[in-house]
Amino acid sequence: MKDRLVTLVGGGGFLGRYIAQALLAQGARVRVAERDPRRAWYLKPLGGLGQTQFVAADVTRPDTVTRAVQGSDAVVNLVGSFTGNLQRIHVAGAEAVAKAAAQTGASALVHISAIGADPHGDSRYACTKGEGEAAVRAAFPGATILRPATVFGREDQFINRFAGMIATLPVVPVLKPGARFQPVFAGDVADACVAALADPDARGGHLYELGGPDVLTMMQLHKWIADAIGRHPRFAPLPDVAGGAIAALGFLPGAPISSDQWKLLQHDTVVSPGAEDLATLGVTPTPLDAVAPGWLVQYRRAGRFGARAAIDAAA
Repeated sequence: MKDRLVTLVGGGGFLGRYIAQALLAQGARVRVAERDPRRAWYLKPLGGLGQTQFVAADVTRPDTVTRAVQGSDAVVNLVGSFTGNLQRIHVAGAEAVAKAAAQTGASALVHISAIGADPHGDSRYACTKGEGEAAVRAAFPGATILRPATVFGREDQFINRFAGMIATLPVVPVLKPGARFQPVFAGDVADACVAALADPDARGGHLYELGGPDVLTMMQLHKWIADAIGRHPRFAPLPDVAGGAIAALGFLPGAPISSDQWKLLQHDTVVSPGAEDLATLGVTPTPLDAVAPGWLVQYRRAGRFGARAAIDAAA
């Protein structure tokens, strides 16, 4: 990857920082395309002089995307959302990125999708993600599609959101307690992306499902987080009728949830049997235990001092 120019469309977000860091470590030049490039300026210190670039682009305006990827050796599309016009973002936007990459001569394209993407899915999110994959394939047949499970990391809005609820509520409601998740570390997704970009001849045209080594139910995940932060509230599993009503209202204490997200919760977010995965890309999955406690300490009653006391007590 050394000296290759890789454009990250939507690279200023949570996952983008990990992919940018992995690429910069390999000596690649990284161009971050964002609607507001200032959102990504925090990435500047990660690279050497001239190693990072920033450009304005909006996937709903194809002309801006074409300008943004001009001269790129490779392109990564990271744009995704749970809200807004998902047809424009996940389908038309993904197609715009793929067409721009093809027209400007990029040798590799990685499209970040999601486990559960299905053009016939019952949620709008899953359906548009699936349609987006098809649009990418049509415009850039050699694209590599990565479908991560729920991604976790220091800056995530998944583990952290539940930790915040567990740290503040005496009783924590748990939606779909039996739903299964296979959380994948953001750093592993980044390594998978770099592996795909580094060898488009072997990886191009493939679809990979990325999950971590831990498969947990929603209830097990809540209890794991509680143990990790030394908090022990009472967990109240909610029946589906209550969960559906809460989703219709759009709010769970401590966390917003939409009706579409409720539909997503009806399906397990795990790697499909027999799917090409992290191991296929040469990446060893990172367990939650290996990295999450390092930042979850902020949710302990006395922060790092509380963590020290817990270790001393166990000894």
